[in-house]
Amino acid sequence: MAATIYFLCALTSLACFLFLFRGWRASRARLLFWSAMCFGAMTVNNFLLVADKLLFPTADLSSWRLVMALTAVTLLLFGLIWDEE
Repeated sequence: MAATIYFLCALTSLACFLFLFRGWRASRARLLFWSAMCFGAMTVNNFLLVADKLLFPTADLSSWRLVMALTAVTLLLFGLIWDEE
């Protein structure tokens, strides 16, 4: 059951990334770009979670997951601060 939840979370963040990136390409709104980059990093974070818990249960990928989560939040925060419109 946990494997299904992990995988669905990864697919949901990937879908959000794709929809936001497609919206950015159509409108060129910078906030859409930074939101898409945030969800791209969250997608990597979720796939690292799948790899950590399911594919490599003996390895500890928590540091990499934390780095990707920090990167995602930093990208969105940068986009929110930098976008003055």
